[in-house]
Amino acid sequence: QVQLVESGGGLVQPGGSLRLSCAGSGFTFSRYTIDWYRQAPGKEREFVAGIMAGRFTNYADSVKGRFTISRDNAKNQVYLQMNSLKSEDTAVYYCSARWSDVRYWGQGTQVTVSS
Repeated sequence: QVQLVESGGGLVQPGGSLRLSCAGSGFTFSRYTIDWYRQAPGKEREFVAGIMAGRFTNYADSVKGRFTISRDNAKNQVYLQMNSLKSEDTAVYYCSARWSDVRYWGQGTQVTVSS
């Protein structure tokens, strides 16, 4: 059974940091590109960051220089280190695993940036 489970969300003040984790099981994790997306209330889901099997990374312009994505294939985990958080980063964050035309989604974790 394929599972993607996000964790690490919560409430943080502007300027603060959080680290999200995405744990995968039920598929060959190391082969898959893992992406983070987010969806704020009333907005469409948007791409945040991605890391390929070969560890090439890419980021949305809105998070470049603040967020860092990494992976540990031995643990079947991907991480999203989020620094200098802003109120506009408030959203539900989802991880997604994709390979060829296959894509899996997690259930999401809430990140709220507020004073």
